[in-house]
Amino acid sequence: MASSQQQSAVEDVVILGTGCSGLTAAIYAARAGLRPLVVDGHESGGQLALTTLVENFPGFPEGIQGPELVDNMRQQAARFGARFREGAAEEADLSAQPLSLTVQGEEIRTRSLIIASGASARWLNLPSEKALIGHGVSSCATCDGFFFKGKPVIVVGGGDSAMEEAMFLTRFATAVTIVHRRDQFRASKIMLERAQANPKIQWITNAEIEEILDVGKQEVTAVRLRDTGDGRRWEMPIAAVFLGIGHVPNAAPFAGQLERDAEGYLKTRDYVLTSVPGVFACGDVQDRRYRQAITAAGTGCMAAIEAERYLEARGH
Repeated sequence: MASSQQQSAVEDVVILGTGCSGLTAAIYAARAGLRPLVVDGHESGGQLALTTLVENFPGFPEGIQGPELVDNMRQQAARFGARFREGAAEEADLSAQPLSLTVQGEEIRTRSLIIASGASARWLNLPSEKALIGHGVSSCATCDGFFFKGKPVIVVGGGDSAMEEAMFLTRFATAVTIVHRRDQFRASKIMLERAQANPKIQWITNAEIEEILDVGKQEVTAVRLRDTGDGRRWEMPIAAVFLGIGHVPNAAPFAGQLERDAEGYLKTRDYVLTSVPGVFACGDVQDRRYRQAITAAGTGCMAAIEAERYLEARGH
């Protein structure tokens, strides 16, 4: 239970998440004098913290390491008065003012809330996969496809996400192999037909990746595949593995309180406004279309400006 002193304190704005959207919101809110409280979230630094070289964020002609970019933004927000704490929102009560959150068992009350908790990529949960994230294993073709120009790559999945990733990667890779554990696809008919018509896309169905090689070299050199029918195993040389099995928005604490779509992404109007006044959403928790660092940063800016206007209109 929170102490009476903790319960009496009401923040002007709390920001959930420390990826590009959350940290941009923190910079803008801090510069507006709101002294935002920023909660790290499930993945401190967001998906950029799992990325090596970022070459498509404006202002860095030679590129920048993902963790370095996140750290720079964090320092910038702190310089203007943003405060940070560990943890993630476990529960929320948005039914009345002040809004209430539970973080690591402690109640936090706030007049406005910016949800920048992101979306977590679905992974295969292989130890080798985790060890090679950023070294040939990726969940974002738009982010990392360029690094594998002239090389063969694999895309895992059978839905629209996998088809989109595969078609994008044909711009760079010599060949793109879609690996799917079944012979039926969840992808829409038009997306599947487009992928099937592309001569650079190859198909391995009724198979799954059992191991990604080579952790010792800190690069992807091959995958070990297993036939889901007869159990046969074989190795396939490859330069990169892209996961196209979707993302899960980190919005569970707001179920039943904020409008969400069928897959759990927060619905917004006028860019960042949610269905509850004073609650704003930005970045990948509400953007299932672009999912880029720069677009996340843009919506983080919008959310902070809207929060400032909301508070000002209410005399705070």
